[in-house]
Amino acid sequence: MSDVTPTEMMTIAASRALSSKDVCFVGIGAPSAACNVARLTHAPDITLIYESGTIGTAPDVLPLSIGDGELCETAVSTVAVPEMFRYWLQGGKITVGFLGAAQIDKFGNINTTVIGDYHHPKVRLPGGGGAPEIATSCGEIYITLKQATRSMVEKIDFFTSFGHGEGGDHRQRLGITTKGPTLLITDLAIWKPDPVTKEFTVVSLHEGVTREMVQETCGWTVKFADDLEVTPAPSEIELSTLRDLNERTKRAHAGGKAA
Repeated sequence: MSDVTPTEMMTIAASRALSSKDVCFVGIGAPSAACNVARLTHAPDITLIYESGTIGTAPDVLPLSIGDGELCETAVSTVAVPEMFRYWLQGGKITVGFLGAAQIDKFGNINTTVIGDYHHPKVRLPGGGGAPEIATSCGEIYITLKQATRSMVEKIDFFTSFGHGEGGDHRQRLGITTKGPTLLITDLAIWKPDPVTKEFTVVSLHEGVTREMVQETCGWTVKFADDLEVTPAPSEIELSTLRDLNERTKRAHAGGKAA
């Protein structure tokens, strides 16, 4: 499908990682699109949870923020934020946390706080919100982002959400018992951490993508799996579901009716 955009490929590839058995803590943006495509296609019984306290939400359009009324209106239940974090998240009841990133390093550590020096930043970002807790308390973490040397860096400017730290058993040494980042999906490839070093390694290239394209848009020396695969192209159902969702969202946020 030559008309599939890199962003569509990334979103659909990310959605495939989810199942109906998952209880998923959803980030806004690309993670939200991926999770809802999964819900609308192969994982109808997935439980989507957003930071505002909405449980089992099934939005017809993608939310602008965690406080979007669409989330509460379609949720099975809405609880207070302290209950969401203390009972559901820190209580170990969430299998997958789906996060985005402004900066990420090869060990899955995430920065969403500042670009540059903290006290004199080039850019001040939205911050961590609940992401630091999500990164340590969910069973495992999936991450989506578009590849660029400014976002995939050798060293992040600020540790907002802890991934695998310095690699290896760093999480375990700090007493963190969850798996941490187990999957990174970009607009060019699918990455998984090395079982021992925890450094993200490319395991699958999206159709038409070369190793050189991946390296040119990454700030560290990329490692590729020996049995490198090609990501299956989106099916007609996956693609039409995503495009219909995006179109409904566009109309709704422009003030039109989300039919």
